[in-house]
Amino acid sequence: MLQFSNSFPTIISSYAEIAKEVMFKDLKDYLNALEKRGELKKIKEEVNSVLEMGHIADRIAKQKGPALLFENVRNSDIPVAMNLFGTEQRTAFALGVENLNDLGEKLKDFLQPEAPVGLLKKLKLISKMGKFLNFKPKTVNAGKCQEIVEKEVDLGKLPVLKTWPEDGGRFFTLPLVFTRNPATGVSNCGMYRMQVMGKDSTAMHWHRHKDGAKHYSLAKERKEKLPICVALGSDPAVIYSATLPLPEEIEEMFFAGILREKSVEMVRAKSVDMLVPANAEIVLEGFVDPQEDLVLEGPFGDHTGYYSQADYFPLFHITCITHRKNPIYSATIVGKPPMEDAFLGKATERLFLPVIKKVVPEIIDINLPIEGVFHNFAFVSIEKSYCGQAFKVTNALWGLGLLSLVKNVVVFDKDVNVQDTGEILWRWGCNVDPQRDMIFTKGPLDELDHSCPQAAFGSKMGIDATKKWRGEVIRPFPHDLKMDEEIIKRISENWEKYGL
Repeated sequence: MLQFSNSFPTIISSYAEIAKEVMFKDLKDYLNALEKRGELKKIKEEVNSVLEMGHIADRIAKQKGPALLFENVRNSDIPVAMNLFGTEQRTAFALGVENLNDLGEKLKDFLQPEAPVGLLKKLKLISKMGKFLNFKPKTVNAGKCQEIVEKEVDLGKLPVLKTWPEDGGRFFTLPLVFTRNPATGVSNCGMYRMQVMGKDSTAMHWHRHKDGAKHYSLAKERKEKLPICVALGSDPAVIYSATLPLPEEIEEMFFAGILREKSVEMVRAKSVDMLVPANAEIVLEGFVDPQEDLVLEGPFGDHTGYYSQADYFPLFHITCITHRKNPIYSATIVGKPPMEDAFLGKATERLFLPVIKKVVPEIIDINLPIEGVFHNFAFVSIEKSYCGQAFKVTNALWGLGLLSLVKNVVVFDKDVNVQDTGEILWRWGCNVDPQRDMIFTKGPLDELDHSCPQAAFGSKMGIDATKKWRGEVIRPFPHDLKMDEEIIKRISENWEKYGL
């Protein structure tokens, strides 16, 4: 990954001229666009944010239905937007591409630049990469997110959802959590659920593998409070970027600017020294004190389709709330797949496929199936050229970023469509001898994997579902059934004559 700085050559600063008009200015602009496309349903009937709203959104998500805007929320004057990314097509529209496969192509110059050799190629790289500097976050003096400033904090005014009956309380489910590395000053934006613990506090549920948790640990070592801001509602590129597993040196708001092809405008918070998106609907400002005792958070109906158990996490103290004059609260519901978060995950799979292929070049395609809730399965097709290559690829994936948390990796030949579950099961069943073709190891697992004997650590399985070569087996593997091309052509030409 390239790191950028203000010293990067500016010989092509005119690249700002080629930037497209921003895809969506803010959440309201996106909702208006969805309404024009017939993909927004406004619900005028009164709905409770406790269980009722979540159940409606769950049904609609399973039907791959429209985005929802609840205009009449019980005990709140603030409308609630849900299911913003509820289909693959809607997610692609939100991110400014025709389909999700286009994401990797759109951003390949940034994600996987070629190493320059020679002066001409270096100049071309400067020309190619320099345009991205125009999309760095831009600090502004004022933003709509601060039209109203409330020093008397009362989270009870917000329509925070409780989505499943055994949830420990109300949870913010689509928060953009801004933290800063206390040592380097590099900012991060992650998405961590937050349970309301009081009128001015929430739990901060960040997993040990996340940057927010790292910043918390650094602040604890330094005996410092960790300032935090949480943005609720923004344009789709900003929301999506908060979910990405980016290297720490690449700030999410920089990446969001590249994705939307216009800088994200940031404004300084009112009570802490942090920057927040100026186009946000609502912002919570405050801090976490690492010297304080942790608080019990949960249970929570999670994206695995099970309740994640209650556990201890830091307490987020909210010192100020700012918001627009007429804000919209954004939320999501997670549960048994398929749900809205599945399409965000698919977008990330498609976005980083070119990077994965750059590191492991024999990979053709990868499928993190929706039913595998992001971290249970990875189905991979490869260009096989030597014995044992499937296990080499498996181990390579386990050493690659958050793919290290995948529990089962299954490797297939290049001609297998790993997006087709039926073909996956057929090839898996026919090509795999369990004793010969499976390897087991131990390593980190997702924090929400309840099957492992201890939290976030357990066993993994790699499966070679490729056709076996001499050297891997004693007897030869058979060929696939395939009709003669001449027969296919002849029958196709005469098809109408058969009356079929």
